[in-house]
Amino acid sequence: MHYGVCVPNIGEFVDARQVGDLARRAEAAGWDGFFVWDHVVFPHGGTHDVADPWVLLTLVALATERIRFGPLVTAAARRHPGTLARQTTSLDRLSGGRLVFGAGLGFTLEAEFGTWGGPVEPRAVAERLDESLTVLAGLWTGERVDFHGTHVTAADVTFQPTPAQRPRPPVWIGCNWPARRPLRRAARWDGVAPMMVNPRDGSWNPTPAAVAEVVSAVREQRDSTGPFDVVISGRTPRQRAAARAVVEPIQEAGATWWLEGFRPEPGSHDVALRRIEAGPPR
Repeated sequence: MHYGVCVPNIGEFVDARQVGDLARRAEAAGWDGFFVWDHVVFPHGGTHDVADPWVLLTLVALATERIRFGPLVTAAARRHPGTLARQTTSLDRLSGGRLVFGAGLGFTLEAEFGTWGGPVEPRAVAERLDESLTVLAGLWTGERVDFHGTHVTAADVTFQPTPAQRPRPPVWIGCNWPARRPLRRAARWDGVAPMMVNPRDGSWNPTPAAVAEVVSAVREQRDSTGPFDVVISGRTPRQRAAARAVVEPIQEAGATWWLEGFRPEPGSHDVALRRIEAGPPR
């Protein structure tokens, strides 16, 4: 099991230097990964301070030497695939090959796309996401790409340099459990990051039974025996034995990563700092 931290790019986490410092402390405390949200517009709770995730991730890369990092998740359909290829390649090379690329439809479609006059119909956004990922993976190879999809075009283009990781950085697909269609998408890539929340109060609720169901559903769709990550977010106490009691059943159910998740709430930076310095629940 790997252990990471995931923070918003919102509210108290918009100062890139402070986020870089959190990542440095996470690495020093023994965590394995540090991830940030990607929102341009956050649709809850009024107007928020929001930072560009790629600037935050650049400071994370520079502040650390070992841990994995990346966006969880980027709404790839609202970003230009050529720009994404340049940003991700630059970060992967800057960090010596530590980037993980998390992608999904976005939350919410009305905010991610409707704000800018884009389509909000899930099927159209999903199609664009799939086409964007295909083009992105092609550009990462450094070979010629000539793609003409319904939504995305890359006409006879070759991108150099390539990412440090070969054949490419890992791609994790986000989804809102219990949605099943994103699991089929995830099965074609390198990992799945399902959000498991209590519909009554929005709290994280990753149960071992739900994790086992995700693992089984993805396994049915996989046609590869290569590595595949199941990335579960939640919260654990700072006391290590109590934290292990939460995480161990999740690991036994098939999860490969546990992420301590934080939200854009007052005081959340200090809460994150204290939990990070307490160390992962090994």
